[in-house]
Amino acid sequence: MKPEDETNEVYRFFTEVGIINQLISTKLEAFLPGRMTATQFGILGHLVRRPEGETPLQLSNAFQVPKTSMTHMLASLENLTLITLEANPNDKRSKIARSTPKGAEFLKACTKRMSESLAPVLSELGSGPFHNSLPNLTLIREALDSERD
Repeated sequence: MKPEDETNEVYRFFTEVGIINQLISTKLEAFLPGRMTATQFGILGHLVRRPEGETPLQLSNAFQVPKTSMTHMLASLENLTLITLEANPNDKRSKIARSTPKGAEFLKACTKRMSESLAPVLSELGSGPFHNSLPNLTLIREALDSERD
């Protein structure tokens, strides 16, 4: 394959991933409350998987958003009582964000609804394309993640 064809194929790959992300985010946001975004939902999922919590700076680095944006998103999640923001015992200048039990239940309920809404796609395609794509997507994500620092 010629270098320009290879570059075009890589670009096409990322275009497809971006379109898939936009489609799934729109589908998810359709049943999230109020103005909750897919990114905020992702932050909640991240915190549910990390019961020890994370600082806003750690979260802003993980989600590649400015700290001020992360602070705003965390405040919205806290207002919905899906997370708590507590003083960081290791650094009094920062806070620790943690999921609440309500947040974990909310995530579980939304994940169930999302699964139900994806049933037609799974029925049409089966789980094969998803299963077969995961190893390569993980490999690409890990390579890109190692480049960002």
